[in-house]
Amino acid sequence: MKLDITIDGRKRRVELDRAGSVVQGLIDGRRVQADVVALHYGAYSILIGGRSIDVRIEESPSGLRVISGGREFAAGISDPRKFRRGAGAVSAEGRQNVNAPMPGKVVRLLVRAGEVVKVGQGLFVIEAMKMQNEIRSPKSGTVEKLFAAAGQPVNAGETLAVVA
Repeated sequence: MKLDITIDGRKRRVELDRAGSVVQGLIDGRRVQADVVALHYGAYSILIGGRSIDVRIEESPSGLRVISGGREFAAGISDPRKFRRGAGAVSAEGRQNVNAPMPGKVVRLLVRAGEVVKVGQGLFVIEAMKMQNEIRSPKSGTVEKLFAAAGQPVNAGETLAVVA
């Protein structure tokens, strides 16, 4: 797969091949190999060059937001064969569990059970290590069930809601 990726205004040409969790290819002509595991929608654990990196990718009004190592980057992807920016956000298919990406405390519910939501819409705000993180919907649909309440502590990977 060939992509043009822009991270914080810097364009990169990326060619990737995936076999299971192993991704290899070229980034600006430099050969790379990584082991990539999807933790849940938008969150990945990447092992590259013996170094482990946790990455979270979220939709934002201006494109994509990549969070890694306590830093945040604006990103965009261009794939002339597939990706059309004007087509809207990429949405997961089928019934989706929304899981806590980290341990913390639910400080705010942004939706109610039965509410119709759009992909990328905020569902919860979780506070972890004195930072508040908005947990967003992986798809457009209806909030089928909520498993968390404001003030409730949550563990990483715990199901917070179901969107169908």
